[in-house]
Amino acid sequence: MNKEDKSLLFQDLSSRLPYHVRVKVWLKDGTTEEGTLDLEHNYADVLLDAFYYNKIKDIKPYLRPMSSMTDVEKHIFDTLTRGYTIHQQTALFDWINAHHFDYRELISKNLAIEVTKENNPYKE
Repeated sequence: MNKEDKSLLFQDLSSRLPYHVRVKVWLKDGTTEEGTLDLEHNYADVLLDAFYYNKIKDIKPYLRPMSSMTDVEKHIFDTLTRGYTIHQQTALFDWINAHHFDYRELISKNLAIEVTKENNPYKE
């Protein structure tokens, strides 16, 4: 992963922390782990493992393509995008992050895993 992609990925992951983004982590010892990334439990540990201890080979969030919005979600998105104030724009990105949409196109850059009906770690 090049420096720009790594920066983009960690910027995206940081903005999703309040929304308990699910990730898959490839460790340098050849094992993989999956789980929820959040500030309360493990974000600092993941950063230490990735940058200080150099234990992490790759990390990818599970994200939904923008094209996967339901009709209800499209209506909410359209309502939020009509705003021009900073508050309304903030609300839009909070909503997009909370619903795990890939607005930075990380899936197409192979920096995220696409959520599908068959592969949805957010389903409970």
